[in-house]
This record gives sequence, C-alpha cells and structure tokens, in this order.
Amino acid sequence: MNYLPFTKPTLDEATIQGVVEVLRSGWLATGPNVQALEKALSGYLGGRIVRTLTSATGGLEVALQVCGIGPGDEVITPAMSFAATPNVILRVGAKPVFVDVGTNSRNIDLNQVEAAITPRTKAIMPVHFAGLPVDMDALYDLAQRHKLRVIEDAAHAIGSAWQGKKIGSFGDIVSFSFHPNKNMTTIEGGALSFAEADEVKKFDLLRFQGISRDAEGNMDVSVAGGKYNLSDVAARVGVGQLPQLDGFNAKRRELVAHYFKCFATDPACLLPARGDEGHSWHMFAPLLPLDHLNISRKQFIEAMHQRGLGVGIHYPALHLFSLYRSQGYKEGDFPNAERIGRETVTLPLFPAMELADVERVCSAVKEIIETTKK
Repeated sequence: MNYLPFTKPTLDEATIQGVVEVLRSGWLATGPNVQALEKALSGYLGGRIVRTLTSATGGLEVALQVCGIGPGDEVITPAMSFAATPNVILRVGAKPVFVDVGTNSRNIDLNQVEAAITPRTKAIMPVHFAGLPVDMDALYDLAQRHKLRVIEDAAHAIGSAWQGKKIGSFGDIVSFSFHPNKNMTTIEGGALSFAEADEVKKFDLLRFQGISRDAEGNMDVSVAGGKYNLSDVAARVGVGQLPQLDGFNAKRRELVAHYFKCFATDPACLLPARGDEGHSWHMFAPLLPLDHLNISRKQFIEAMHQRGLGVGIHYPALHLFSLYRSQGYKEGDFPNAERIGRETVTLPLFPAMELADVERVCSAVKEIIETTKK
C-alpha cells in the first residue's frame, strides 16, 4: 500500500537543476537569486516592496521591531495558530493578548478583537488560517479607527485573495512562509510585503546585523540587527516555485472541492469554512466527532496510519501551553480554540494528489468513524 503523507512539496526537474547550478557557481549566500525572487514576488503582489528572510517567524519578529513594538505594548492575536505567532510577540518584550477564533473559519474573531483593545494595544496580528483570508475590510476598518498597526501572519496564504486582490498586495505589513509544507517553498524561508518604503530601510538594517555602507563603502552599524538573510540556494528554489504557484493552488481547490463532495453525504465531521476562489487551501482540517466515538484522536490517527494515510494536527490551543498559562491564561478562556485544539485533524492535501487519493482518505475516515461510534 502506498503511503500518502498529509503534505509534500512539488519540485520539478528544472528547479532541481537550477539549484545544482547555484551550488556549482560558488555564490551560495544572498546574491542574484535572492534579488530575482524578491523582484518576482513584488510583481506577483502588484508592485509592493518585498523582502525575503530565512523564515516567516523571523519576518513577524522583525516586523514588530520595524513597528517599534516592545516592552509595555500589547498585540492582539488569535488563540489558535502555530506557536510562532505569539512567541515573536514575547520575544520583542510585548504581551500577546489572545482572542477566540471562529469554529469553522478558524480565523480571529474581530468582535472580540475590538473588546480586547486597551490603551497599551499597538497592533493586531491576525492569521489567515489555512489560506482563508480574514475579513480584510472589517480588519482594516477596525485598525484605522483605533490607530493600530496590522501585521498579517499570512504563512498559509501565499496566493490567497480578498475580493480579487492578492493577500500581500495591499494592507500594512504581511508575512509569508515558504516552509516545505506551504503552497510554495524555498525549503526554509519567508518574505515580508511592505506598504511603506521608509520601513523597508529599517527592515534592511535589522535583517543583517544593522550594517549600512556609505558611498565609499565604509561600514557602519546603527542598530543591533540580527541575521535573517535568505541564501541564494533557497531563493533559487523559490524562483522555480513561484511561476507554478497559481497552478498549485488551482489543483488544491480542485482536490478540496472533491473532499466536500465526498463528505457531503456524511456530515459527521465538522468541515472547515469553504470560502471562495480566493482561498488557496493550504490545509484541509475537519473536526472529528470525538464525543460520539469510542476512540481518541491519537487512536484515530493511528488507524489512518495503519491504512497508509498521513494526518497532521493544526493546531493545539495556544493559551493552554505552559508558557501562556504562566501569562495567566487558563482552560475555558477560548472555547472555540480549545475545541479545535482537541478535535482537529489535517487530512492529506498537496498538488501531486489525485481525486482517487481524496476518495481513499474519505473512505478511511468514514470507515473509522462508523466502526467506532458509541
């Protein structure tokens, strides 16, 4: 039986050969391929200024620094995301303020965001979960009324769109991820899309040790920057991936439509919000009806593995991790995030899959549920 992982990158031979050429060139660190990738991403995002980094996590952290956010400040963010989202807020000395998410959308509840704003609030950090855009009109209306920065965690959302406009082509600062499990990859890497050219200058200093040079080439260090520059090897992967991104996302939408079709006659699982053509479908993550089953989620995942099917978990509720319990959060604070954290499973979804693979996954899910009902 062929094993079907829950995700897998698609790398064509031309991209692989392009990486070989970079390795043979001897120019492995930041160089012409990084410049080419940033230019291509800028074009893809309608001319926005784009800078690449070693990760989306680094991008979020540097974006907070660019916005001047630090000790004494608060940043509102969803209680259900990857740990990187709130961790970077702590790392700059600010306080992550969690709010709940929608059970179907998994996106931040903007009504709760407004209720959580205090005089110390400096920014909102929403997550476009699984590639489903947050309500961008409501988000930016809220931010404008309260004079808040918006740092979009768009790690899942490269290629997603809101009302025909690509995420990252408008708004404040937007962070993308190019990890191997994302819709396009640079193996490890990320990018920031900026609205303000002056803030790009701050970013450029922070990305590489705070170093600047004058017209004579003399070096100065004006801020304690970090080291977040992407390698040319990684960038060459991205240069090969970006032209295929829209095709990758179209295939993801086709596969997800088949998931919905296959699950249509058996609504035991709570399916994610469907969205429209702007949804890039980074993941397909239904909730299991565990209250009605005689098995745990771990046992469900083991049963899927026995059938040659990979399953992920995205994500546990953030406020229940020990780090955030120590910040005063407790069980019961965000019931939707907690339910998702208990019941979610991420089913296989990647462009190399076929519709028959979806049918295989759905048949296995239905069989396991049917045979373990209370």
